[in-house]
Amino acid sequence: MHTRGIPQPGWSFEYIMWIFTRISGIAMLILGGLGLAGALLMGARTQMDMPTLVRWTFFPNPNHVINSNIPDVAQGWASAFWQIMQMLLAAFGISHGFNGVRVIIEDYIGNTFWRPLMRGAIFLLWLFFMIVAVYVILAS
Repeated sequence: MHTRGIPQPGWSFEYIMWIFTRISGIAMLILGGLGLAGALLMGARTQMDMPTLVRWTFFPNPNHVINSNIPDVAQGWASAFWQIMQMLLAAFGISHGFNGVRVIIEDYIGNTFWRPLMRGAIFLLWLFFMIVAVYVILAS
């Protein structure tokens, strides 16, 4: 296992990604709380059980909860505000997760010729998941 050196002062890529990880974690908590509050305000407290409410909080997609016994609440979620909130949550979650994978892989790879190849592969996977997430959000 390769250990990282002492970071240099200033704005390096690693420092920016370290800050992003903290900000994206807080942003996901805030967006999740906003989704939960929105679901409760739209009447979910009387129409859904808790597991269904949590699924709708983080991904209000009618196809996602098709096997749940819930009323047709898709009309309330079909606004641009909720689609943007879903896209932000997906973007922060996907980026946060792939940054963590990048850090773990680079800890094991070290400064070899594999590092740029793995960064490229991680970037392509990140891009693929972002495109799929936006497609699912906009197509549902």
